[in-house]
Amino acid sequence: MEILAEYGLFLAKIVTFAVAALIVAAMIMAAAQRGRNQEDEGELQVVRVNDRLRDNRETLEAHLHEGAGRRRWLRDLRRNRKKEKKAERQKESDGAQRRGRLYVVDFQGDLKASQTGALRRCITAILGVAEPGRDEVMIRLESSGGMVHSYGYAAAQLDRIRRAGLPLTACVDKVAASGGYMMACVADRIIASPFAILGSIGVVAQLPNVHRLLKRHDVDFEVLTAGEYKRTLTVFGENTEKGRRKFTEDLEQTHRLFKEYVSEHRPAVDIDRVATGEIWFGRQALEVSLADELKTSDQVMTEACDERDVFLVRYERRRTLPEKLGLSAASAVESGIMKGIEWVRAGRFQ
Repeated sequence: MEILAEYGLFLAKIVTFAVAALIVAAMIMAAAQRGRNQEDEGELQVVRVNDRLRDNRETLEAHLHEGAGRRRWLRDLRRNRKKEKKAERQKESDGAQRRGRLYVVDFQGDLKASQTGALRRCITAILGVAEPGRDEVMIRLESSGGMVHSYGYAAAQLDRIRRAGLPLTACVDKVAASGGYMMACVADRIIASPFAILGSIGVVAQLPNVHRLLKRHDVDFEVLTAGEYKRTLTVFGENTEKGRRKFTEDLEQTHRLFKEYVSEHRPAVDIDRVATGEIWFGRQALEVSLADELKTSDQVMTEACDERDVFLVRYERRRTLPEKLGLSAASAVESGIMKGIEWVRAGRFQ
């Protein structure tokens, strides 16, 4: 028994050493990765939605047949497939004009609009092959907004599509509010599900101030600036009425720019009516011209497959070893904080 105990202790030491070495190696690799542009470490993924829908339909239909009926159905399916391929080759040899294409991209927004890099890559690839007058683009958008500059940049990426002469449709199944609606309004058409949330055309900023707490404990905090309005409000220092007025003026200016941006892209909207910061459900949004049609994105894509070749385009960044092992502690903490903030903000739309 004593020998087994010593052997077990020896194994525990070996395992502990191996785990520690793995952690150190992962941390070194993580540090090396920080200096590299991780946006470049990914690949474009393309799925032909027509084929996916057909495969799903045929899989279900195959299970509806039994015995000899299923065998006959499979035989007919293979025969029809051959005919279709032969017809497609014949069209190509005859120089027939190809069908129009619908390129679909997704955007899941967070506070920092972190997916803008992937969106930019997808749009650049699409613009390289799409033909104005024949092809279209659709974005499936879901975001409750976030930082103004981040969503302004994301909206500017969508504006590239319109400037290239390609019709753009924004589909909102759940929410496109604040910065999310800033992106959606760029589209030629906004299609929303009946209970999707749109609007929230306003600006908000909030920060705590612990100056009185510090003062109560005899802690001084100094803010040194060059420029009268370099710092208007602060978390630790004493805030002044002058600073608050300036901060409010900045918010009003941002709101004014937001309203002008929406009006520019959707002139039919009564901007003074809708730019109050309130939200509108899909049916209500249709009434005030914040949306153009009520449908889900699945319905739009399914209907498009009857007339077009529909391609889902995504840019996936390859995960690093530390990310795969779950050892990127800083990223995990930041992600947790951001998710907490998103959870608090999402409470407004529930």
